[in-house]
Amino acid sequence: MPSPQHDAINGMFREHPEFAVEVLRDLKGIEVPETAPVQVESNDFNNRPSQDFRPDTVITVGPFQEAQHGIIVEVQQKKTASKRRQLPRYAAQLWLLLRRPVTVLCVCPEADAAAYYAEPIATELPGYVFRAVVLGPNDVPIITDPAEAAAHPELAAMGVMMHGRQEPVLKAFVDALELVEPGYGPQYLEYAYNMAAEAVRRILEELVSSTSWPVYTPFAKQHFGRGKAEGRKEGREEGLVEGRTEGEARALLMVLSGRGVEVPESARERISACTDVQAIEAWLKRAAVVKTVDELFG
Repeated sequence: MPSPQHDAINGMFREHPEFAVEVLRDLKGIEVPETAPVQVESNDFNNRPSQDFRPDTVITVGPFQEAQHGIIVEVQQKKTASKRRQLPRYAAQLWLLLRRPVTVLCVCPEADAAAYYAEPIATELPGYVFRAVVLGPNDVPIITDPAEAAAHPELAAMGVMMHGRQEPVLKAFVDALELVEPGYGPQYLEYAYNMAAEAVRRILEELVSSTSWPVYTPFAKQHFGRGKAEGRKEGREEGLVEGRTEGEARALLMVLSGRGVEVPESARERISACTDVQAIEAWLKRAAVVKTVDELFG
């Protein structure tokens, strides 16, 4: 079962797929088209009649039917031979669907796992040796300037996971929360908190609780103790559900937009106002194949 850290990393890439392009282009030197829109796609790969393949996150640069580049994001926290053998299959399957360049980006919080997945992977196809692009601790810059952290909030949150034991990194991240686009600070705080190790979480809690930064989301109230709902189990549970549905709604609208599905204002309001986790997750699965919003709700 995926860990909370695994889910947090994937959640950030799904809600901010342009971050995958930033990582490949700016940190790893991979040529990715600059002008096309970026969106999350369905991650259901199939090789009927045997078995389904499902990578963590699939992103395309350009609409799926006219994609210019495919990106598969895989979160690997430990060395697993079977998962390593699966990576070339993911790449080949998406390449068959898109007929465009495909990059597999492995995010590895631990240095030994990063080195393991960076090694070339031989296949049974003559001449085909697969290489993943790996994002490990040595690839994520150490950001200690709040302005720089605010300019690249996803990278700063990733830095908390990779370098969070260095207090200047955490302090720059917390200070940057006041500088990011209004309303997004709590989201990045949640990403960083869920991705971080337990020891780093405690330091992050102390830093946030000692600042005047307005912690007003249900998640932040639960973990950092500001607001009247502190200590109330019912309030905490409602806050977690609310935060989850908000994230799923944003991802759903992003998928529909990327696929060119028209979303009237009434449908947008219905999606944004939905508090039923099961319903919104069902819509999110349908979003990868529907042609109209009526089909989505049907």
